[in-house]
Amino acid sequence: MADGGHPKLMLTRGGVALIRAALGPVTLFGRSVARAQAEVDAEIAAGIETPVPMDYSGGYTHERHKRNFFVMQKAGVLYQILGDDRYAIYVRDMLFQYEAMYRSLPLHPKTRSYARGKLFWQCLNDANWLVYASQAYDTIHDFLSADERERLEQHLFRPFADHISIANPRFFNRIHNHSTWGNAAVGMIGLVMDDDALVERALYGLSPDAFEFDPKARDDDGGFIFDQQGKAGFLANLDAPFSPDGYYTEGPYYQRYAMYPFLVFAQALHNSRPELGVFERRDGQLLKAVDALIQLSDANGDFFPLNDAQKGMSIFGRAGVTAVDIAFLAGGGNPQLLSLAEAQDQVLLDDAGIAVALALRDGAALPLLKRTVNLSDGGDGTEGGVAVLRAADEALTLVFKYSAQGLSHGHYDKLSFSLYERGDEVLQDYGLSRFVNIEQKGGGNYLPENASWAKQTIAHNTVTVNGASHFGGVYEVASQHHSELYVFDDSNAGVQVVSATDRHAYPDKLLHRTMALIEDTALAKPFVLDIMKVTGKQSSTLDLPFYFQGQILDTNFSYRAPDVLAPLGEENGYQHLFLEASGAPERPSSQFTWMHARKFYTLTTASLPEDTLHFVRIGANDPDFNLRREPGFLIRRAAAASSLFVNVIEPHGDYSPVTELATDARPGVAGITALHDDERHTVVGIDFGSGKRLVFAVANQDASASAQHTLQVSGEVLEWKGPFVLREVR
Repeated sequence: MADGGHPKLMLTRGGVALIRAALGPVTLFGRSVARAQAEVDAEIAAGIETPVPMDYSGGYTHERHKRNFFVMQKAGVLYQILGDDRYAIYVRDMLFQYEAMYRSLPLHPKTRSYARGKLFWQCLNDANWLVYASQAYDTIHDFLSADERERLEQHLFRPFADHISIANPRFFNRIHNHSTWGNAAVGMIGLVMDDDALVERALYGLSPDAFEFDPKARDDDGGFIFDQQGKAGFLANLDAPFSPDGYYTEGPYYQRYAMYPFLVFAQALHNSRPELGVFERRDGQLLKAVDALIQLSDANGDFFPLNDAQKGMSIFGRAGVTAVDIAFLAGGGNPQLLSLAEAQDQVLLDDAGIAVALALRDGAALPLLKRTVNLSDGGDGTEGGVAVLRAADEALTLVFKYSAQGLSHGHYDKLSFSLYERGDEVLQDYGLSRFVNIEQKGGGNYLPENASWAKQTIAHNTVTVNGASHFGGVYEVASQHHSELYVFDDSNAGVQVVSATDRHAYPDKLLHRTMALIEDTALAKPFVLDIMKVTGKQSSTLDLPFYFQGQILDTNFSYRAPDVLAPLGEENGYQHLFLEASGAPERPSSQFTWMHARKFYTLTTASLPEDTLHFVRIGANDPDFNLRREPGFLIRRAAAASSLFVNVIEPHGDYSPVTELATDARPGVAGITALHDDERHTVVGIDFGSGKRLVFAVANQDASASAQHTLQVSGEVLEWKGPFVLREVR
């Protein structure tokens, strides 16, 4: 075991010495200290307030206690770095105000949570408080007398840890981001207190005899472990939700949220119990997770909003700074992380932060290179995944989701995708329906429309059959299944391909989607080819939506708006879609063009005469205005047992409001044709206005790289080797 002196979690005695020797106003670390000092000094001047808890997220008492733990942690590190007793006194006095309150504090008065906290409406936020308070206590541990430490530990910290663990096993003994926070909280305070029982509880979960639970009771959120110690706890949460590639099954939004407790507890264990080898576990699992998180962000640093996710959450937030700094320190000093830290313009005030700041001062940074990645899902990497195809300089980024359900935060959207042009959404994933920490909107919590709209299949860019969501929208069913990767190939930057299948979303249907990000001299910008193949026996209505951003400019088909706006359907998300206009194909290829962020886009689809083309808008049956009023284009194909949807999404040109000039406002793609389609092969022709034709062929049943394929297509012999080919034809 490492030296037990304090501080020993994120900040160590050796780190303090290094910081004091290197501290100066010209370094990134010095600027970070100055910002923290200004914030904490203002709070000290205002005085300590610990109000009686009463609010949901966003309410005054919630936000006050939340601010307290952030400021308390910063004050503690300022005491260590600057040696100014004012900061230690501030932390001490705040902790004793909480100690006096906690002795008789009842459960929080809000009853919505499955696991009510005391300071906050849910144990999750209580765990947040304890993670930060543990760090604050660590920094002033030796400043306090033995009697003061005994009083805090017996009347505040130990009862607090027991409440979020033994008293709330459904919160603590789960595979979920909630439990990760709980595990880290109990473990970190256990390390500060040198309480081996708390640390063991955090690492391995509760033993079955530590609590009472009826195994027949419904577990609404999934992941609760009641029957075997070691199946839950921090180490189990480190193993089960992460794939070998570092993808977190709940998606990047919650991966970002969970990375803070994962990394700070891991760093604390590394400093206090290095024999556990947490950073080496599963071939450096946590370090791979940081890389995966970075790759799951767009050109602006915003995380792709897969599953429940608020748009705009960024790698530049608190958790992102923590991830970059600790990964740099623990991972041996990856110089690409330094350029990201420089862009973040702040560092942690601890051992990791000073390591980053000193390396930046010494000019060690290299540019961060985002790349095309295919991230597997599931603990063993066999439960589908997420692929991110990137053109050069992120000129176009395709995000293709073929993952597992994603625990309780998962959405019912197998084989869905979203598309970005240099950080601007082209075709969106809606994300969640929630106004996080805005009290006026449901106490800042998930809104009813999250279940009735955002989770439903029709809310995503994927196929819906007979108006029913994948797996019937039933969590217990969806959690048993995942999509299967068919092909991933990024060996040629000019044609990057991902293809996956799903056999379980609908009992009668095999879904097979192949998507290619193509760069070709026929067009000035990269474009996407999308082939969705649906195979089944029963006649069905198939809906394939595309949720675009911006304003429609042009179509090559006529449409008519209804006299009165009405919902497209009555359930499964359809009740939230206004039908704004409908039309029918007038050519073999239907096109519509729209403008967004001063750029132009065109969707070209291979139409059938019986198709209906709908323009829809989100927001029907939304009396509280909880949904964003955003547009979509929906291809409806009725009476189809099996069918093939073929589409091209083409970015082109731009518009300057200064010069009032539009460049390349019309598409370069003239049409798209399904040239051949059967069980074994699908062949698509893409025609350009220049007269050029590209042919893309995919083998539907044999993804072998060595397989030879020969087809007669339009009177010509097409031969190729491997699962697909893109070829120019005359």
